[in-house]
Amino acid sequence: MSKITLASFALLLFLCFGNSSATNAAQSKQNTSDAPTGTVQKMIVENGSVSMNLDLNRLNEISSSVEAGVPPADSLYVQPARLPLQLRFAVGANSFFPILVFNDLLRGPAPGTMALIPQSVPTFPGALGASFNRLVIEKLPSGQGFDLAVRDGNTGFTFFNIEGHQYDYDPASKSLAITGGRLLISKEFANALGRPSDAGAIAGTISIGAVMQPIQIDQLVNGETKSMVMPPIQREADPAVPNLVPGPDVIVGNIEDVDQQGSAGTQVGLAIGTDSCNNGDQPVDWFALPNTDHPVVPQNLYRMSGGGDNTERFEQIGHSWMKHTFEALEDNVCGTCNTSGCQTGTHLCPGCSDPYVSSLNGSQTSIGSRAWINPFTGSFPSSANNHTGHHHDGVSHRIRVNVSDLDTTQNAGATYFGEAAYLSPHEYTWCQSHPDQCNMFNNASYRQFHVTGTTNFNFTAVGNTVRMQPAIQAWVPTGATVNQLEPDPNNDGIWFMGYKVTNPSAGVWHYEYALYNMNLDRAIQSFSVPLGPGANISNIEFHAPPQEPGWSNDGTFNNQGYSSTPWSVNQTSNSITWSTETFAQNQNANAIRWGTLYSFRFDAAQPPQSA
Repeated sequence: MSKITLASFALLLFLCFGNSSATNAAQSKQNTSDAPTGTVQKMIVENGSVSMNLDLNRLNEISSSVEAGVPPADSLYVQPARLPLQLRFAVGANSFFPILVFNDLLRGPAPGTMALIPQSVPTFPGALGASFNRLVIEKLPSGQGFDLAVRDGNTGFTFFNIEGHQYDYDPASKSLAITGGRLLISKEFANALGRPSDAGAIAGTISIGAVMQPIQIDQLVNGETKSMVMPPIQREADPAVPNLVPGPDVIVGNIEDVDQQGSAGTQVGLAIGTDSCNNGDQPVDWFALPNTDHPVVPQNLYRMSGGGDNTERFEQIGHSWMKHTFEALEDNVCGTCNTSGCQTGTHLCPGCSDPYVSSLNGSQTSIGSRAWINPFTGSFPSSANNHTGHHHDGVSHRIRVNVSDLDTTQNAGATYFGEAAYLSPHEYTWCQSHPDQCNMFNNASYRQFHVTGTTNFNFTAVGNTVRMQPAIQAWVPTGATVNQLEPDPNNDGIWFMGYKVTNPSAGVWHYEYALYNMNLDRAIQSFSVPLGPGANISNIEFHAPPQEPGWSNDGTFNNQGYSSTPWSVNQTSNSITWSTETFAQNQNANAIRWGTLYSFRFDAAQPPQSA
């Protein structure tokens, strides 16, 4: 059962803004006896992962608080004050970052780049935010002052130079490790931050692990090339196909549809069709109940609405229990499906996909309560899908949504998003023995839908599935800021805080917050915003999605289900705080549990101000 922990937020000001050859063809003549004999391999990245730990205090110039309602639009949350932000990336398949290996010994890297694919996506304002999805690590030519740099792959803008790192190559596994790197703020980035004197300051650390593959193999005899082989690369680069990362990594490759499957009173029951994909190079365990080593599939629905452009607020309007998967069919929605050496059916093989249509994900006897699972470890008991004593109606256990939240006559211009995730215990157990291959942070994907109807609803997909990002990220293009937090690294999951400030009329500022618990086993019990003098708060509101009522064997305390009691609000001269009951008061309190998003809002007479 989840614990409830208090989350009281201080908000920290973050002022951002917005062909070389691997070998030298001109070689000196040398005596034959001194010339090398052996095998030279020119290798590039097959796949890999990158971890950066950023010191936000350095980037934020050691600011510590923001007053007058909420942070300004450029602010970034961090707590406690010295907590680094860990960013994880996959390395793009077949990235041209060449190294030379002679007789299994690393001779060195040559100029090239690794494309970075975010695996968990925080949102940074300004230049770093605009470039986050196109960052590269570049091996610089000699004479540049630094060996490696983190740059925008399109513009060439340098964010960080890297120093202090070491290269280590393991010929048995063809793996390259780059460790001990320090991220130094570049001159360009320091100027963009408005702090030129910070150029060269340490902003964090970086480590890189990659599996390499040969693209050219030369056999030398006394310095002369006697044969040359150019092996085919292992996987064609295709931006539409996920790049395999080390370890098992189940993602939502496609959200097929949203379908109304029933109704009861003032609510409807929905389900989302999904195609899972194994984005990793290891099979994902897929053993059916009563075995507990299989993924589960929670589903959510969100609405963006309000304000002059219907983007003011982002709310969750429904969530389901979790579908228990039972057999992997090994399709190819996400690219090449490789079943070689993989036991099909009980495993989702590397690169393969598995469909669960909406009717299957909404099958009420196959979806178990969320209360049973630890969303970070993926663990749950074998009895987690016990429906003994249940008498289902049209909305039971499905995505439970109030008709009033969908009725187009009451929600003109609103935008809707379906979200699904696959939570796998195998990913966590693999992570324990392979701590650099932890893939529990990219399991959610979302897709936009257009809704029609007033009591019976149809959902039409708009655009493609946005893979490996939670739906709250859909709020960002409208001007909202969304930040990712990891309060207990390696022991629990992540959550996101989104906020948006608008100025709907003269002298009025509207503050909108959305707190999304992605896979924290602990739950959020309290939310506090500091206030400055003269804020004059009004129109205070709270929003949460409907809760499933209590059912026998549902995993909640005494099978009572989670409370739907709205959070209470307390305003003082310097803060406004919303809260629900503590765990000691009520184990079923209406806390922000995993897979849910709660919204908070108010108006104020003051704009955001830094302190």
